[in-house]
Amino acid sequence: MDPDAVAKAFVEHYYSTFDANRAGLANLYQEGSMLTFEGQKIQGSQSIVAKLTSLPFQQCKHNITTVDYQPSGSGGMLVFVSGNLQLAGEQHALKFSQMFHLMPTPQGSFYVLNDIFRLNYA
Repeated sequence: MDPDAVAKAFVEHYYSTFDANRAGLANLYQEGSMLTFEGQKIQGSQSIVAKLTSLPFQQCKHNITTVDYQPSGSGGMLVFVSGNLQLAGEQHALKFSQMFHLMPTPQGSFYVLNDIFRLNYA
């Protein structure tokens, strides 16, 4: 499987799902998955999705600027994303960075083992 294609397809799927239906991200995480969101550590698919769906905005649009990736051990992949997050009703977009550690599943797809998100303040 082409790592470039995997990284691009994952990023497209993740952010289009986040922007349209955050609860739909649940199948990308497992119980051993961990999210660090602005320094807050959250573990497990249900807890991660609860955090994402409780964010204080209903509508947003991610505009991706860069996607970098590297292979990791055991067939995994590190994906580092930067971009702008436009919240509904806000004039200025917020800059963000996010890192994913993707791991293969027995079914041939990937799940998010680690997810770190930070807003980038000037």
